[in-house]
Amino acid sequence: MQVGYKLAAEAFGPAELVRQAVLAEEAGFDFVEISDHYHPWLDNQGHSPFAWTVLGTIAARTSRIGLATGVTCPTVRYHPAVIAQAAATLALLSEGRFVLGVGSGERLNEHVVGPGFPEAVKPRHDLLREALEIIRLLWSGGYQSYEGKHLRLQDARVFDLPDELPLIAVAASGPESTRIAAELGDGLFATEDKPSIVRHYRDAGGTGPCYGEVPMAWAPDAHTAARAALETSRWALTGWKVMSELPNPVNFDAATATVREEDILEKFACGADPGRYIEVVQGFVDAGFDRLVMQNAGPDPDGFIDFYRRELDGRIRQLEPNRP
Repeated sequence: MQVGYKLAAEAFGPAELVRQAVLAEEAGFDFVEISDHYHPWLDNQGHSPFAWTVLGTIAARTSRIGLATGVTCPTVRYHPAVIAQAAATLALLSEGRFVLGVGSGERLNEHVVGPGFPEAVKPRHDLLREALEIIRLLWSGGYQSYEGKHLRLQDARVFDLPDELPLIAVAASGPESTRIAAELGDGLFATEDKPSIVRHYRDAGGTGPCYGEVPMAWAPDAHTAARAALETSRWALTGWKVMSELPNPVNFDAATATVREEDILEKFACGADPGRYIEVVQGFVDAGFDRLVMQNAGPDPDGFIDFYRRELDGRIRQLEPNRP
């Protein structure tokens, strides 16, 4: 098992994200993971720096901790050739500490470049398949070309390749996306503690690590924590169908107007009771996840990292799946 810390790129500026990553390394986290967004989920989050610049700076400021995108969409806003080059460069600069997390994307971020985000799920999955094929092709070395239904590549070569290529973790929520993860990825990435996600991945032949984002909100009391999460992170309760479809933060604000503090308390580990945190983490362990990402939506990142170091680290690492 490995335990990671989620860098909330929608809630903090780039210098602060780097500072938190350094603090996370000192606290004993195994890796940090950062979302790759163009917009925040809500306007009041107030940030959305370029993830790749932040990761490069973290690589230079740390020595041990792993780095991951959670996740990048390599199909619309980026061409996969760009991601193949960026990931290879980051793997070299971090001396093998980088994991490339990829997914089919959200309209929130991908619509900004103009051509449009596909309306249906199937073409998004088809795009992701082609993107992964292009990345793998370029990582095989030499000049490469590719002619797909959606994506093309012409006489391209990534000159700087690491000896050990980055692991690719593919975001999934259902049978088709888990098949893509099993067939074209090296691992699985998910945001829900549903056993069916890992089961579909394993049934499709996937043997790699499974990353799961665990919702948390630290503060000295549960009410303060839940209010902070309600203010900035209520979008997390909308479900993937909504999260992938809405185009702008104002739409997420409207779609989450009825989310209540009680809803946050049910979904998130809130406050300072270690037992509640272990309960929520256990759900992900029982579902089969072995890379656990602590996603703190509370108002005090330093307080959360200290709480993790003092109260959670050893207990989480000892968790085992509960057998039925």
